[in-house]
Formats: sequence, structure tokens, C-alpha cells
Amino acid sequence: MTNAAIGFGGGKIILVGEHAVVHGAPAIAVGIGRGVSSIAHPADRDSLQIEPWGKTWRPNAESEDPLERAFERILSRYADRPPLRFVVRVALPPGAGLGCSAAIGVSLIDALDKALGVLRSRAELGSLALEWERFFHGDPSGIDNLAAALGGLICFQRSSPPRSISPKSSFYLVVAHSGQRSSTKEMVARVSRQLEQRPDWARSVLDEVNTLALRAETAIRSGDLSALGNVLDRNHAILRSLNLSTPRLEGLCQAARSAGALGAKITGAGGGGCMVALATGAEQASRIASALEAEAFIEEVGRAA
Repeated sequence: MTNAAIGFGGGKIILVGEHAVVHGAPAIAVGIGRGVSSIAHPADRDSLQIEPWGKTWRPNAESEDPLERAFERILSRYADRPPLRFVVRVALPPGAGLGCSAAIGVSLIDALDKALGVLRSRAELGSLALEWERFFHGDPSGIDNLAAALGGLICFQRSSPPRSISPKSSFYLVVAHSGQRSSTKEMVARVSRQLEQRPDWARSVLDEVNTLALRAETAIRSGDLSALGNVLDRNHAILRSLNLSTPRLEGLCQAARSAGALGAKITGAGGGGCMVALATGAEQASRIASALEAEAFIEEVGRAA
């Protein structure tokens, strides 16, 4: 290897099904355009530099730092390779429910593959990145890493291949950051405890999320954005009942609806992080984003390439 190799992993927005997907229910996610790029350079020693965080990591299977352990695990998958220095550029906030760790893992593996001439599909890339994710989230569902690798709209259910969803027409999502960092691992554990303590209620919750995911997919394929907005609102109510919302997230969701959003909800683990609101068009999305007193961005979903 004589030249640098560049890899990419996208962030993600979960429209329906976070937490329930960990327990076997389907979820629908959008792989977004902003994410993480990794550049692999020839070097004398393996290293990982994440630019916005101003720190360099070395692979170390015995480290207390999960990033060093994850880095070592991924590198160990490649035998007889030259040492590499990775420079990683992150355009996603960590702990915000947008799949930052998965995007880093996917981009790193993508750069490794390109540097070493390894041919792998994007689906295979996403599947391998699940090993990376386990160091940060314990028992992740696998939706983040696949959305990071595949992009676009996908329906995901554990132990099944992801299914691509083609929307009838494009629509717009407004994503706003609460300014509160969240731990996916802690939030997943919190929900799991609640479901274990109330098994009958847990079954009803998972059954309803399953129905919501099916309704969302139908609405996306038919272009019924009003129905999709209703699904988002109902899914948010379920997440709120699981104690995953915060006053800040509630305020953002209400402000988005007051500004014309068809629906709004937590996206990701909750307990902080981001919310997502559905808009019918670019102008409405801009109005919603302007009404939110928060860092926000707009994502168009389903635009033809």
C-alpha cells in the first residue's frame, strides 16, 4: 500500500422501533448522508486518531478503554497486513442517538478493506461492524451498523436480513439535538428491566411496536405522510411510557408539532440525544427547524440519486 484509502459510515435516524428492536420487534431506520470518514495511511505503527476529539488510540485487547479494544478486534480480522494510521473525521455528535459509534466502525472497516484490497459488500461490511458495536453497547440489535453501511430506508429485525424500503415520494425529517448526552447501553438496560418486571405489559408494547412498524412501512410506500406522522407520535408516547423522554425532548417535540410537523418523537436510545420531526416539504422543514431552539439539521429521504 502506498496511497491513502478512504472509508465512510453514515449516521442513522430510527423512525420506528428503537428499544423494541433489541427484543425482536421490527424497526425502520434511515441511513443519513452525514457521518464519519476514515483515512488509512501507511505507517510504522497502528494508530487511530479521531480529529474532533483530539486524541490518538492504539489497539489493545487488555485496555480499559473500549475503543482500544474494539480497534484491536477489528485489526485482528486482517492477517499479514502492514501497519496503518487512521485519521477519522466525525460529523455526528456522540451520545445523541444518531449512530456515531457504528458510523466510526463502518468507516474504519471500509478504509481497511480499501487499503488492503479486500472486496466486501456493504451489507457484509455492516455485519462485521457489529463486532465493533458490541464493545460500546453490550448487546446491540445490529440496526445501527447496517444503517451506517447501507444508507437509505431499511426495515430491520434481529436474525433476519435487512429489507430496503422504497418511498413513493421523498419526505423531509428535521433532527434536533437536546444538548443532553445519552448512554445507549444504560438506556437499553433500563428498558430491559422494565420489560422483565412487567412481562404482560412488555408483550403488549412489543406487539404494538410491531404493528406500528408495519403501518409505517405501508405509509412510506404509499406516500401517506399523515399516517406516518401518526405512527411517530404514537411511538413517542410508548417511549415516554418507558421513561425515556426528558423535559427538553418533550419541549422540542411539542415545538415541532406547533410549527407544523406531522409527527415528532425521540430517535435513538432516549434519556437525552435527539428528536426527529416529519415535514411534508423543504419549506415546512425549514420553518420547523427555525422554530426549535436547538442545533438542528434537515434530511431529505427518498431523493432519487
